[in-house]
Amino acid sequence: MTSHAAAWKSATEPFGRAVATAAALVMNRIRQAAVAFRHRHDAAILLRLDDRMLADIGLSRREVRAAFNEPLWNDPTVLLVNRIVRRRPGRVKSRNAAAPSIVPEVGAAGTAGRHIRGF
Repeated sequence: MTSHAAAWKSATEPFGRAVATAAALVMNRIRQAAVAFRHRHDAAILLRLDDRMLADIGLSRREVRAAFNEPLWNDPTVLLVNRIVRRRPGRVKSRNAAAPSIVPEVGAAGTAGRHIRGF
């Protein structure tokens, strides 16, 4: 009986690894899409800025709109950061880094006040 169980285990092990690998790939893609959607939401704030403010950070309104013309699963902040880096290569160290979120975290308002009170 043990030889049958060992044969069954050795026959199903590659299938189990393939399923686990496929599940990991799917989860990775879902995670990437979730980050892209969050960054897309954060970058939408750039559309509310006037042209002078966009110029201060090295962007034009046309570039921001072009970033949003990308497919939904693409991260528009990566495209915007890369455009800024091409213009100012000495200022940004990483060429493929996504921009940090410009929207404060939910609990961040309470922590900011604690730092001010500490002075």
